[in-house]
Formats: sequence, C-alpha cells, structure tokens
Amino acid sequence: MTANAIVFIGITIILCAAGLLAWFGIGQLALSGSGALERDGIARGRRAPAWVLADRDGNEHRSPPPAGSLQLILFSDHSLKSFPSVADGLRELSGGPGLEIVVMTRGASERAASTLEQLGLGSLVVLTGSPKLYGQYNVRVMPFAIFVGSDGLVRASSLVNHDWQLVKLRQIAGIPPAQDGPEEGTERRPAFRLAV
Repeated sequence: MTANAIVFIGITIILCAAGLLAWFGIGQLALSGSGALERDGIARGRRAPAWVLADRDGNEHRSPPPAGSLQLILFSDHSLKSFPSVADGLRELSGGPGLEIVVMTRGASERAASTLEQLGLGSLVVLTGSPKLYGQYNVRVMPFAIFVGSDGLVRASSLVNHDWQLVKLRQIAGIPPAQDGPEEGTERRPAFRLAV
C-alpha cells in the first residue's frame, strides 16, 4: 500500500511539473517575437497614465503636458548610446515648438543623464521612472517612444531604432486622434504602428 502511494505521489509531481513547464512555455511564446512587440506600448487614442516626477534638479514635470503642447516620452537609459540614429532624431526634434521631450528611465537616472550629455543631448529632461510606470505604459523594450497630447491621449507609440522613426512618429502625433476613439477597457489595434 505504501509503495503504491509513493508511486502515485511521484507520478503526480511529474505531471504537475510537466504542466507548469508547458504553461510557462506557452507564456514565453506569447511574449516573444515581433507579434508581441506590436502589442507593446499604448494604442493611439487611448489614455496615457498621469504622473508628476521631479528631475535631478528637483524641477517637477508632469504628464499630460500643458494645454496646446505635445510630450515625447522616450523610455530609455544609458544604452541609448547604442542607438546613435535615435540620438540624431532626438537632436532634430529637440527645441521644436510645442514639444517637450523627457527621457524616462526604469531605475536610477544618473547614468542616462551622463550618456545624454556625452551625446550632446544634455538639455533633455531625464526622469527616474520605475518598473511599475513602465508596466502602466506597457513598455518592455527600449528605446520606446510615446507621444502624449495635452488631452492625455496617446498620439503615437512605437519601438524606435532610427531617427526617421522618431520623425514619422512626430508627424503622426500631429494628427489628432478621431473623436470616436476606443472606449476605456476595449481592445483595438493601433491605427499607426511603425515596423522596426
């Protein structure tokens, strides 16, 4: 009787472990590949999270931006130096009228600020974000750009690897989202998504 119980428990443990491994494998497949990256970020026309964060000088910055302006939130860190074309795109966009650019890090922002200074982008605002804030924006990979309007709605979002992608996103962000956009909580594929 005891031997049968031990065999039964052993088989049960093996089957549970196999089930868990299969479950994690399916999850890994869903989170990898280009199809998963298409679902990153927040779809155009959806509401972006609101926040108020201080930069390293103690100046407060907020999202959504003030009325009549547009905000580019670049989710990145010191690894931006590996994307010189993105840095070129940021230089091209910085100083443009009605556009605020903030670089949001996932953790401590000192290294990112130092890297931006080396890239000639020391005037950009660098904010210390958090994994939770990245999660609210549905951002897993960097550099990721999200344009937010003063109405709090996402105007454009995409993973960026090149300067032309930032420029194209800025053009898309200049087009107001349709008034009959998606309701909160409903799924809709983004109207504009750049292929990377």
